[in-house]
Amino acid sequence: MDGLFYSILGGETNVQQLWTDMTRRITRSPVRLRPAKDALSSDELKTILRGADELIGSGGRTLLAKILKGSKDKKVLELGLEDSPVYGAFDEMSADVVHAKIDRVISEGYLSYEYSGRLPLLVYTDKGWEIERETYAEELFDKLRAMAEGGESAFDVAALKDRNRGMIMLLLDILEAQADERFIPLLQRWYDVEYKKVRQRIESVIRTIKTIPK
Repeated sequence: MDGLFYSILGGETNVQQLWTDMTRRITRSPVRLRPAKDALSSDELKTILRGADELIGSGGRTLLAKILKGSKDKKVLELGLEDSPVYGAFDEMSADVVHAKIDRVISEGYLSYEYSGRLPLLVYTDKGWEIERETYAEELFDKLRAMAEGGESAFDVAALKDRNRGMIMLLLDILEAQADERFIPLLQRWYDVEYKKVRQRIESVIRTIKTIPK
């Protein structure tokens, strides 16, 4: 089949030329930013970056705005984006205001975008991810604390596996700083499902918690 395909198109050179011609025909959707004039608060910046986490490399500004507005749009619900912790956080703002705030975050270099075909998809910049990983680590810590305190929680520590390594190490730093022995059973359960490097850090955190005077 491959030989027939190549012979019909006239060989490898023509196949490569055809692919080049096809990619050149893709018209990228332009990105026209209309950033808010006023600076965002720290909480607003963190909220937008947190909402973007579900869309990195897969969605754009419009979908992010729908998450923040709490939209019941079909695509939002199909993708389960209503489960975002910041879903509806800007529900009292107009759509234009929400879009302007998102554009401000992009124009200040916390978010950027990369094209997939013709569509611009959101990505974190280094300084945007630095803020988001702290926000996410604190969010995960709150879930672990609720479990440690005996509260109801559907969170499974196995869900921590395969998360961003830098964010996971930051979470472990927070747990170590808390030095709360109630976290030890959770850390042991987490240890059982993790990879070697993270397991080594978990062991270190457990040792620290056990050696700190109560």
